[in-house]
Amino acid sequence: MNLNKGKLYLIPTTLGEGDFKKVIPSYNIEIIKTIDEFIVEEIKTARRFLKKIGFYLNFNDITFHILNEHTDKIDISSYLDSISLGKDIGLMSEAGTPCVADPGAEIVKIAHKKNIKIVPLIGPSSILLSIMASGFNGQNFAFVGYLPIKILERKRKIRELEKLVYQKNQTQIFIEAPYRNNQLLETILKTCYDETLLCIACNLTLADEFISTKTIKQWRKQSPDIHKKTTIFLLYK
Repeated sequence: MNLNKGKLYLIPTTLGEGDFKKVIPSYNIEIIKTIDEFIVEEIKTARRFLKKIGFYLNFNDITFHILNEHTDKIDISSYLDSISLGKDIGLMSEAGTPCVADPGAEIVKIAHKKNIKIVPLIGPSSILLSIMASGFNGQNFAFVGYLPIKILERKRKIRELEKLVYQKNQTQIFIEAPYRNNQLLETILKTCYDETLLCIACNLTLADEFISTKTIKQWRKQSPDIHKKTTIFLLYK
């Protein structure tokens, strides 16, 4: 490995507009302030986070590479070129931890192929925080990302996940676009067994954080309004 190479830092961000000092270690901030090249999903969000933590470099002097669903894979291959010149690059998530439910994994794969040193920094992960707070099996769990949008496919997927809960003693974790949360919750309550447990974890680390585990039968009696709230859903037995 070339010791003169720079490093790829994986930079977690806040999960919302809460106090960054509660969830981002000061060590991370010291590292971030030495970097002038970042790989981000959206420049506007990245700048907002950097301003929040007191980033003092002029943004006109900062290089931002865009990595999202519209990015051409041909472009991605050049994003790490500066590392061979000794520069460090930061891969920054839109919210929470990079490379988990996030397109950053493609960059990390390239970094491994190029023998680049990868440094994951500590920060909030909504998936791990929700499994910690759920009371569910934390030794055997699966994060399955987004469920299908079409109602019949969604019901089929929920039944499949519920079956895995009972057959494999495995916690099932999934998410939805915040503006569709209530519709997903309604489908879960119509599809799952009465005794199946559902944990709803909303706005983790924020002032209005909400985490509650109940049976499906209990949730049916009084379900929360989680419209446009960042939410993690967990199923268990």
